[in-house]
Amino acid sequence: MAVRQKNTADVLIIGAGPAGITASIYALRAGLSVIVLDGNFYGGQAAITSQIENYPAIRSISGAVFAQQLYQQAIDLKADIRFEEVISVDFAQKMKLVTTAKHSYAAKAVIVANGVKRRLLHCSGEKELTGKGVSYCATCDGMFFRDKNVIMVGGGNTALEDALFLSNQCESVLLVHRRDTFSAEKALVDAVMARKNITIMYNSQVTKINGRHKVTSVNIYNSAQQETISTPIDGVFIAIGYAPDNHIVSDFLEMSPEGYLLASENCHTKIEGVFVAGDTRTKPLRQIITACADGAVAAVAANSYVLKQIDF
Repeated sequence: MAVRQKNTADVLIIGAGPAGITASIYALRAGLSVIVLDGNFYGGQAAITSQIENYPAIRSISGAVFAQQLYQQAIDLKADIRFEEVISVDFAQKMKLVTTAKHSYAAKAVIVANGVKRRLLHCSGEKELTGKGVSYCATCDGMFFRDKNVIMVGGGNTALEDALFLSNQCESVLLVHRRDTFSAEKALVDAVMARKNITIMYNSQVTKINGRHKVTSVNIYNSAQQETISTPIDGVFIAIGYAPDNHIVSDFLEMSPEGYLLASENCHTKIEGVFVAGDTRTKPLRQIITACADGAVAAVAANSYVLKQIDF
């Protein structure tokens, strides 16, 4: 497919989460032309976080509002954000090519900031009942289960935050965790323990989600008691962590055994003109603030690279 001029930019950013949008803000302020591509929505995982309370200078803000404000800041700078899923890339030549289902794009530099995707339970009934009682976003779908009984699966910060959110709307929340202790912050654990309509099942896993047109019950295996029980339920919310999804760039960029893109704190990759930012790369801490920091670093690096090129 021929690349039209309007599909050409100094910097193309894959991903419109905190890392990608921050990168676009810094690149635009440097005077570069920028195109941002995302197959879903702006804000990434931050957009479906109930409350953000660990971002400096912001005491508390909903994830949806944070994402909207971040997006609007980029739009005010004339950011070109397009909601198209990237299906392939070609980083073999100096001019980098990125293809979506709709168009092909060319850019002098590319910043890969595609984030991570939610992990699945991979149990029977999960796929078939997704959207019919199975959800991965409590803040998105919790309202549909007002005064009903639901299960929250997970033991990290997100799972406990979601359990607290659901407990404000649902009749009861059964928190199912595969271990005997939580990995979440102590403040969240204490809040969950204090909530009267949240019940906790430790050492347990959901092995099957039952129902035809909607969720009706789940099978839960308890490893301590070595038994499986069936529990009637109206909805299943899943928050068991995230995983990288970097297959589209795997032919060009190096990855860790876990699938994260290899890059140091300078966000460079082994290919000149290609940078990575945010949760998609190897790093010790994956938070909104570190994603934004990566976006800034990657954009400055991309600007430095573009300015030095004279033969595009």
